[in-house]
Amino acid sequence: MDEESRSLTERLRQESGGSAAYEHLAATRDTDELAEVLTAPGQPLWARELAAFRLGLAGDRRAFESLVLLLNHRDPQRCACAAHALARLGDPRTARAAAALATNELRVAYALHPVRLLVELRAPESAPALITTLERRLRPHDPYRRVALACIEGLAALADPRARPVLTEALAHPPLAEAAARALTRIPGQR
Repeated sequence: MDEESRSLTERLRQESGGSAAYEHLAATRDTDELAEVLTAPGQPLWARELAAFRLGLAGDRRAFESLVLLLNHRDPQRCACAAHALARLGDPRTARAAAALATNELRVAYALHPVRLLVELRAPESAPALITTLERRLRPHDPYRRVALACIEGLAALADPRARPVLTEALAHPPLAEAAARALTRIPGQR
């Protein structure tokens, strides 16, 4: 069991009060039963999250919509677990959904995990979405420095030459300058 799975298991066990229903969902190998939890009325959030996470790790695309909703949740732990499962799901819609969430200005407070997921996916949508998100974070007094730094770190990892202009612009922002300078050294063709 990896660290993300262990963290999710402990958190959801506490949320459920260690109920028999939790223990059953955590142990079942029946993917149809897990998928049913995602659509059945009255299911608690912990049950939906556990079912979606387990289905995602199993590569079952029925988890996609639930995981995307969790990726955009106000609770960073839920976002992190959803990103982890989405990265392993193998659904071709994942990068487009993560790009839409990362670039949604109305939800920018929750963009950190979609940004990190885009970097992990290394999809064609990744660099353009990170560039767009970072451009918007370079406005004066933008409160989302963590998102900006995640974009810079992600663009460094992707080493996409299209990022050079926005990373150069980020040099003028003292809280971002050092990270932007490091990122620019990773872009091919940089002198």
